[in-house]
Amino acid sequence: MGAAGVLVGHPFDTVKVRLQVQSVDRPLYRGTYHCFQSIVRQESMTGLYKGIGSPMMGLTFINAIVFGVQGNAMRRLGHDTPLNQFLAGASAGALQSVICCPMELAKTRMQLQGLGERKSKQKLYKNSLDCLVRIYRKEGFRGINRGMVTTLVRETPGFGIYFLTYDVLTRSLGCEPDDPYMILKLLFAGGMSGIASWISTYPVDVIKSRLQADGVGGHNKYNGIADCVRQSLKREGWRVFTHGLTSTLLRAFPVNATTFATVTLFLMYMRDDEGAVKDCEPQPAHSSLTVSPQQAQPSSL
Repeated sequence: MGAAGVLVGHPFDTVKVRLQVQSVDRPLYRGTYHCFQSIVRQESMTGLYKGIGSPMMGLTFINAIVFGVQGNAMRRLGHDTPLNQFLAGASAGALQSVICCPMELAKTRMQLQGLGERKSKQKLYKNSLDCLVRIYRKEGFRGINRGMVTTLVRETPGFGIYFLTYDVLTRSLGCEPDDPYMILKLLFAGGMSGIASWISTYPVDVIKSRLQADGVGGHNKYNGIADCVRQSLKREGWRVFTHGLTSTLLRAFPVNATTFATVTLFLMYMRDDEGAVKDCEPQPAHSSLTVSPQQAQPSSL
């Protein structure tokens, strides 16, 4: 499911990044639809999938970290409450940033390579791995972790809100296995969890993308996070923090909704009758098969 989510959602992510980092002086795209249209026309459909190798490579590691950390955190916290869901999710989000940051750096650099070219004449990076190797050789360990602070600031509360929203919605909706509307409820809860997570942290994601894209043109525009925020606000106003949001939300709901529904239903039918899921609420902390929303996360998620 994770790989399917990446395949479906990556074109929206490419559009998001292009809109987030485009120059205000010479904007290439007028909006979400125009960006999609321009990429397909100028670079073909493959242009929408630039940089997909990075999230594909990091998917297994991220899910392993998130599942392990979230499960252990819930066991230590002891009680399955909304607050503990937030805390467990936040801890998982913070630790997976170690993988997420370099992965998204490579993805962003690849997505911005060969803008407007159907076939790049001079490719700086052959693929996502080559991108990270070249950045490491040029800038060292610090280079491949560019944007780590903003990634932590985004992922920590983002995962917490993700878990909290899903927990609150599933508890409020309530659904039994024989509920004819159970699948619709799962789809709604999963989709809204993704949207809530992205809306709450989106301004930070804009700054992260700009910092990770900085230097692509041969020179650096920003001296750090504060300077990036200051320059962005001065040149583009507060609306700068909404660039690419439409594309992000269009991606967030269907990807998270289908992932939640599929995973939950799969676990319901695969578990033994004694341990079967009785409703669509998150399972107790001691369960080894907790249904978790992080599988659909845009950073990574």
